[in-house]
Amino acid sequence: MIKVKHSLNFVTEFDETHPVAQRFLQLDSYSQIAMLEGMLKELLAPALKPALDELNANNSYATLKVIL
Repeated sequence: MIKVKHSLNFVTEFDETHPVAQRFLQLDSYSQIAMLEGMLKELLAPALKPALDELNANNSYATLKVIL
C-alpha cells in the first residue's frame, strides 16, 4: 500500500483584548502550536471518525485516515 500524506491548515484567531487570549499569547510559539494541535487531536479527531468510516465503507482503492 502506498501512502500519500496531505494536510489541512487550521488558523485560530484570538481577541488580543481578552484576558485568556492575552495569557495564551504570552506563551512561546512552540507551546501555542502544541496546545492548539493537542486540542484539535482530542476534540476533532474523534468527531471525524464516523464520517471517515462512512466515507471509507465501500472503498475499493483508497482509505482516508487521520494520523495522530
